[in-house]
Amino acid sequence: MEINAQGIYYKDLNDMIKKAIRNGEENFILRNVNGQRYIADGISKKISMEVYGVPGQDLGAFMKGPRVVVHGNAQDGVGNTMDVGKIVIEGMAGDVVGYGMRGGRIHIKGDVGYRVGIHMKAYQDKIPVIVIGGKAGDFLGEYMAGGVIILLGMFSQDAAKPIAGIFMGTGMHGGVIYVRGEVDPHQLGFGLIPKELDGEDQKNLKMYLKEYCEDLDIDLRKVLSVPFKKVVPFSRRPYGNMYAY
Repeated sequence: MEINAQGIYYKDLNDMIKKAIRNGEENFILRNVNGQRYIADGISKKISMEVYGVPGQDLGAFMKGPRVVVHGNAQDGVGNTMDVGKIVIEGMAGDVVGYGMRGGRIHIKGDVGYRVGIHMKAYQDKIPVIVIGGKAGDFLGEYMAGGVIILLGMFSQDAAKPIAGIFMGTGMHGGVIYVRGEVDPHQLGFGLIPKELDGEDQKNLKMYLKEYCEDLDIDLRKVLSVPFKKVVPFSRRPYGNMYAY
């Protein structure tokens, strides 16, 4: 099903999509999207959706199944609390990508904003993964409880910026952040230090990056030509000594 979204109010657009899904439609092409919010939110069916334009906030929130490809940039809140599925963004994305994400994949070719991956968590066999091809703002992976963030710094709009802002991993108590190249310790949250990868890290990293590179037509060998460092929690209760009992 192909929809020209130009001038369509976001609620009407989402109602059209959900009605079509109830009628058995599984493949969507949305053209001329311009800031419509909540696209693919709460959908728990394995549908395919291609978005041409710039979707608005909370693309794919609470999503459980769809594969969404954005041929352009996306605004804030991509994959908010998503559970299953995949979002591929061929451009940049805004703040709080993957907030509270519980599963699935978010693959972004370009830069992202602030607080990406905040409160990510893993449960049983669900391991949420965010791969960022560009650079990230402050508080990447803040309060992570599980999952994987991979930051490449390769496809950025600002070559002069550091690969990430400050306070990376602040309050982490689970999960891992992999960074291509060096990580300046001053960028990290309290108590965190960059570490070398072990054999299991190398295996997992290559697996995640292979899928990412296939989705975005990127040379995996080039991505892996530079060593990675990892950031992991130093404690499961990083602020435990600050609590009053």
